Amino acid sequence: MMIDALGGRVLCGFVKALTGARVRWIGCPPAATQRVYYANHTSHGDFALLWACLPPDLRSRTRPVAGADYWGEPGIKSYIANHLIRAVLIERGGGSHAESPIRPMIVAIESGDSLIVFPEGTRNMTDAPLLPFKSGIYHLARSCPQVDFVPVWIENSRRVMPKGRFVPIPLLCTLSVGAPLQIAPDEDKTGFLDRTRNALLALMPPLH
Repeated sequence: MMIDALGGRVLCGFVKALTGARVRWIGCPPAATQRVYYANHTSHGDFALLWACLPPDLRSRTRPVAGADYWGEPGIKSYIANHLIRAVLIERGGGSHAESPIRPMIVAIESGDSLIVFPEGTRNMTDAPLLPFKSGIYHLARSCPQVDFVPVWIENSRRVMPKGRFVPIPLLCTLSVGAPLQIAPDEDKTGFLDRTRNALLALMPPLH
């Protein structure tokens, strides 16, 4: 456990040094309340970047959600996901035999953890600033209505870790954190997805 804790600190230092990451807490201060941080997704390193940029007391209770098909493969990726950042690994692709990908997230929240999620469902490799949101974030909010959902816009991560590269390129990344929101008792799926997506787009830099 001590080795894993040390490895987590080393990973945080490496990520911050590589990206020069800075966090702008625009809509809320860092707080120990239970939250689901949701962000745009353009790089495999996004969840490690957001996790590393949280204050240490929040980082220790925040678990990124990641695809088991990529981060569950044996080797260094699996070690980082399972031991250093305690990721919630979910199976993607569906199928009637598969467990609902929302269930492991609900279990993590019920145990007291906060989460980092990417509602687009996959990396955005298009010219559009943000892909349509999948319904997962709505079902998570409906199951955990007491939790704050906090938008985080990640700027420049695609250039730090382009598709097909294993070695990152040192560049400055900025994370802009917006105001928390919760699902309303009578809010439908379309309304919640539109509201959360618009809150994230509002954090996008003007010259994106």
